[in-house]
Amino acid sequence: MNPSICPGPDVLLARLARGLDVSPPPEHPPSEAYLHDLAVRAGLRDHDVFLVAGLPLPEAALDLEGTAGGWVPSLVQHALALAPADRQSLLIRARTAAGQPRPARTLERPPAAPGPPGFGSLLVHMLALRNLSPSAVAETMCLMSGVCKAASTIRMVRDGVKDLDAELLGGFAAVLGVPAAVPAALTGVSGPVRSAGPSPEVADVATLIWEVRHLTEQEVRELADWAEELSSG
Repeated sequence: MNPSICPGPDVLLARLARGLDVSPPPEHPPSEAYLHDLAVRAGLRDHDVFLVAGLPLPEAALDLEGTAGGWVPSLVQHALALAPADRQSLLIRARTAAGQPRPARTLERPPAAPGPPGFGSLLVHMLALRNLSPSAVAETMCLMSGVCKAASTIRMVRDGVKDLDAELLGGFAAVLGVPAAVPAALTGVSGPVRSAGPSPEVADVATLIWEVRHLTEQEVRELADWAEELSSG
């Protein structure tokens, strides 16, 4: 099978299920309970699996302030340098901020499907739900995985101009906080030679990225500043 040709949502979902040793869904669209179980087993979020299944996202998933994502790489850089206990403190602080009522705002960059149907578009769309633009994806991927690509490369992957390879697969897996075997099962692209799950710090930071997705620019910047204080203290 040519991995550059992206099949339909039912086939993608069956691929993911097989990669996790789970029975494919008995019907399409599958139940939310099935999708949730699949997401938990993969280490993905429910909304990620909604994208795989070709299902619409709840409106709350699109409540993002586009400029806030520009501060995520700074937050990631400082969070990666923290001791485990400090990373947990940062996560708790982020969750507390995320639990506060969100301000009314006009979305600056709602994450509509960011390219033609394809594996690259799917992975970039998952990261768009984390409020990461192609520039933020490139910076964050470099910090979390050592896979350092230009934002233009991420856009080319999104638009189907550049195919995914094992290196990029490992980079996307790190930002998502999943083993490379998960996107490999979806895409049919062989993963990195060492495709174990993410390290504890990378897993924690992937969770942090998810937790701050709805925060404002000021809130993310304040978290980044606090993480820098922790890392230098």
